[in-house]
Amino acid sequence: MFNPTRDQVRQFFFEAWRKHRNGLPLVGLETTAADLVLAHPEYHTMLDDPERYLNREWTPEDGQTNPFLHLSMHLAIAEQRSIDQPPGIRAALLLLAQRLGDEHEAEHAAMECLGEMMWRAQRTGTQPDVAGYLECLARR
Repeated sequence: MFNPTRDQVRQFFFEAWRKHRNGLPLVGLETTAADLVLAHPEYHTMLDDPERYLNREWTPEDGQTNPFLHLSMHLAIAEQRSIDQPPGIRAALLLLAQRLGDEHEAEHAAMECLGEMMWRAQRTGTQPDVAGYLECLARR
């Protein structure tokens, strides 16, 4: 299982954005990452300045969302959708987008469910509750 460090995740987004901005070829998930950044113009300035933001900390006390966590969760949901894993996620995301009238907002709602599932698994030391994740999506 791929388990990148915090700095590797950040470098991945910095590099995907740099390549996109310079018209260079994107490889693999870099294409999805660049598309996600394009959908979040509030992060463009930050991603244009890796030296300033590589080591920055975003904490709940700051009242700001960690942009790398936000983009990473979007990336995870995009990957889940592309391979329909967990099974049924693709249909659940489609229904959620139809209910909310916007695919991007549906992903934001899904991120809340994904975050809750991961938080519970970490807190209890158990495997993520996939059924609970899908149920959360259905309730949104």
